[in-house]
Amino acid sequence: MGLSERLRVLRTGFTRTFWVANTLELFERFAFYGSKAVLAVYLNRAVGLGTTGNDLVGVYGLLVFGLPILAGVVVDRFGFKRSLLACFTIFCAGYTLIGLAGLPAGQPFVDALGKKAFVVLALVVTAIGGSLIKPCIVGTVARTTNEETKGLGYSIYYTLVNIGGFFGPILAGEVRTRFGIAEVLVMSAAVAGLLVLGTALFYREPTGGREGRTFGRVFSDAVFVFRNARFITFLVIFSGFWIMFWQIFYALPFYVTDVLKIGRFELLETVDALGIIFFTVPVTALMKKLRPIRAMAGGFAIASASWLVIAFSQSWQGVVVAMLLFALGESMQAPRFYEYVADLAPKEQTGTFMGFAFLPVAIGAFVAGRLSGYLIEHYIKGGNPAGMWTLLSAIGFGTTILMLLYDRIFAPKRAAA
Repeated sequence: MGLSERLRVLRTGFTRTFWVANTLELFERFAFYGSKAVLAVYLNRAVGLGTTGNDLVGVYGLLVFGLPILAGVVVDRFGFKRSLLACFTIFCAGYTLIGLAGLPAGQPFVDALGKKAFVVLALVVTAIGGSLIKPCIVGTVARTTNEETKGLGYSIYYTLVNIGGFFGPILAGEVRTRFGIAEVLVMSAAVAGLLVLGTALFYREPTGGREGRTFGRVFSDAVFVFRNARFITFLVIFSGFWIMFWQIFYALPFYVTDVLKIGRFELLETVDALGIIFFTVPVTALMKKLRPIRAMAGGFAIASASWLVIAFSQSWQGVVVAMLLFALGESMQAPRFYEYVADLAPKEQTGTFMGFAFLPVAIGAFVAGRLSGYLIEHYIKGGNPAGMWTLLSAIGFGTTILMLLYDRIFAPKRAAA
């Protein structure tokens, strides 16, 4: 599709509901990534949980990206609009509860339940709300586009997600420095509250039948998927990339504040999202002739090398270069991941397999949370910050090697089949 054709489709090819849904997604990402930018530091320091806070952030990530499998059943049952209203209402309550953990007004509640139990409750509530957003917005894009507009529609959706990932931490940094770190969560709660109002006033349920999924079907799909050893092996290996990625939010802020002595750590967290916005389209065009596995392995290798830049430079400039390199690696592998998942799936089970494709994100978030506590205690506090990034790079290169071995072992069998 040429530029003029894309502009024509952009002007006339999308419905009002499509634009409303994507606008809601944009502001929801402001709230999500704004809170995500400070959450590990907030729980570790402001709430006083230490590295237990990092563990809990990992559990939160596991729930946020793992629960959408079940949340899709709820969305099918109640529709997109009611599910969005529930999502943003629960988000508002969850962000408020997390904020109360670090505010004087919330201490009676924290004392009544205990600090850890209160935070776990708050994170679980927030994760339940977060699990509903993806089935609703992605489903709306699917229903409001056709074969001509679908590619551009999803491109718009992913671009807005990354714009939210870029501006959310910047807004969080402004709020934190002006008012306090707990107020960042209050900001996210306020945005979620406004999204409830925006959904009620402007969002219209798109036409189209519902899939009719049930919890029984989700369970049977999960059994079917997990019996596919090749697919599960691929997902587990791929989670290594996300173990690296989440350290941008889990470990990097502590390195920036404690080692580089820079207060505005949120600004450096935004560089990856900014790089994705600029790199994705041209890099995807350059990588289209490579087989998906080779493109993904190349992306892993570049992302893995990015941490060595931080290890050797020990400067904020090095962090910026590293984050741009990481974004380049992410741009090389991300589009090919979904292509490869669709190719792995039996033709009649493509939708089922795609529904489980985000499991590496959930696994990576959980492992990264546990790992970040170890990295902070043993390397940052232990006076060897370069060792932390070297270890993280080794994990990435190990993932790269495993992906190439996977290709050598499974690709011949697949060709023979």
